[in-house]
Amino acid sequence: MAPTDRSFARRRLLTTAAALSGAALLGGTAHAAETGQHAWPAQFPLPDGFQPEGITIGTKPFAYFGSLANGDIYRASLATGRGSVLSKGPGAGHPSVGLKIDRHCRRLFVAGGDSGEIRTIDARSGEIEKVYATGGTFVNDVILTPGAAWFTDSFKPVLYKLLLDPHGTPGAVQTVPLGGDWAQGTDFTANGIERTPDGSALLVVNAFANGGSLMRVDPRTGVARTVDLGAARLPNGDGLLLLGRILYAVQQQQNAVDVLRLNAAGTKGTAIARITDPRFRIPTTVAAWGKRLYLPNARFDVEPTPQTEYDVVAVDQI
Repeated sequence: MAPTDRSFARRRLLTTAAALSGAALLGGTAHAAETGQHAWPAQFPLPDGFQPEGITIGTKPFAYFGSLANGDIYRASLATGRGSVLSKGPGAGHPSVGLKIDRHCRRLFVAGGDSGEIRTIDARSGEIEKVYATGGTFVNDVILTPGAAWFTDSFKPVLYKLLLDPHGTPGAVQTVPLGGDWAQGTDFTANGIERTPDGSALLVVNAFANGGSLMRVDPRTGVARTVDLGAARLPNGDGLLLLGRILYAVQQQQNAVDVLRLNAAGTKGTAIARITDPRFRIPTTVAAWGKRLYLPNARFDVEPTPQTEYDVVAVDQI
């Protein structure tokens, strides 16, 4: 089975027991987020058969989504919910998984899944600027920091560092091995990635270690240390979003977003809430605009077809 098939099958087969365990560890009762009264749509469709995974929103009210089916990038207005394909993907076997847009809304950085690729795309024209071959097995998610774009690999204990010059122009790719507390499973391990609140290190979901952990990674050395989350676990942890010291962690198979308050260095976190919503259908990643969080429903619990319906839902931030 191809890495993409293996990883998505694993996501679909994650047990209900793990989901219930994660809810119990956070304590309290899961609650539905109220989106409140807002003129902008709190739910809008994506193209049938699109198979969304990643989302990014820049400094303008437009969301970008990557397709697992063929690598297309879809751009939608948050004000209307309407959109279109901005960038035609390379085709089957070249998915677009995690993605981020730079602060100038000029360039998209795309994780290419089991193609092992990193792609940069002109966010205005949709043209693929460059394709980087990492030699990886499943390039999953990405975060931008000053001087670099960092990518996870779900089947190898490494991060990929795409160097950026002072103007944000990409350069060479470096491979940074993960060490310290990092424990690599035999299956899907690394997933979402973020920065610590003080910007000194990286935060990476490790779906294997200790039943699902958050790791703090020194970007200079690759040494990982387990973030103290108390009893909280991230067995289905996927996309991460940091707003101030609040970290939103999507627990996709649980149809939930766990909310953690971190210290500045990102060495310790406390679970403070869980967001659930009846509209969640295996959300994977999260981005923010205004007081809302936007999440694409990946629907990993169904076999995808060209007619499968997909959508995006918005919920209130905590």
